[in-house]
Amino acid sequence: MDFEPYRGELLAFCYRMLGAFHEAEDVVQETLLRAWKARERYDPTRASLRTWLYRIATNACLTALEGRGRRPLPSGLGAPSDDPEAPLAPALDVPWMGPFPDARFDVQARADLRLAWVAAVQVLPARQRAVLVLREVLEFTACEVAEQLGTTVAAVNSMLQRARAALAGVGDLHGVCEPDDPEVRAVVQRYVRAFEAADVPALVRLLSHDAVLEMPPVPLWYRGRSGYGLFMDRVFRMRGTSWVVRELTANGQPALAAYAPEPGGEHRLHTLQVLTVTGGLVTHNIVFADPRVLDAFELPQRIPFDDFPRER
Repeated sequence: MDFEPYRGELLAFCYRMLGAFHEAEDVVQETLLRAWKARERYDPTRASLRTWLYRIATNACLTALEGRGRRPLPSGLGAPSDDPEAPLAPALDVPWMGPFPDARFDVQARADLRLAWVAAVQVLPARQRAVLVLREVLEFTACEVAEQLGTTVAAVNSMLQRARAALAGVGDLHGVCEPDDPEVRAVVQRYVRAFEAADVPALVRLLSHDAVLEMPPVPLWYRGRSGYGLFMDRVFRMRGTSWVVRELTANGQPALAAYAPEPGGEHRLHTLQVLTVTGGLVTHNIVFADPRVLDAFELPQRIPFDDFPRER
């Protein structure tokens, strides 16, 4: 019995359920351990190995979610701030959502890893969440899902209907362009050039009029070009202006690893920024600064300035 070929897709499933990569890793490990211990009881005439593993993973996720609130982003907790100089105090008691490191896993259905979609799914009750992901993303049959959850097909269909209704206002996330789309790449590269040049007006020109900037674990967020630009002015005043940036992807979206300048010419990993680009403009930037989140991307913590080409 070889479970390893299923690890990546199980990890993506658990991430969609739990909203945090490190927690998803723990639950997948628990799933594979349970499967190994129960391998003698597996009956291939009743279910495929994949379906059997998803049953174990689903129940492990439901156990992990018992008595626990959802994982939010700052924009899901209250109104935007109108003070670009507000204190940047992290709320360490909040179990924040985190990003998914694409480069480490070969995962299909990237659209359903979008941060906005995963954040919306977190609002659903745990069993509705499971039904939605198993039916809509992974395309298990209603009968298979009923077996995985120990319920009836009618109950599965009812939960799916309620989950769809709850997410009706999220928008067409499948319409968001992929990171390798030429227009998206051009926008991201212009954003990188402006960021590395600390050119706030150029950054602002790349934003939609209602662009959102948020920064978990700091519970602040800003909406609109003005607030975004004023906050970036503050960042460059606080941390200097000779940043360097590495392009990557997270959650099937373009992402930037931003390195802040330090005395002596080196740069230290500061944040991971996950961008949403639609219609040739940046509409959302979620900036993650939690060291545990950054560790999941296996990025170098420090780099010499000369390690990055200056022409793009």
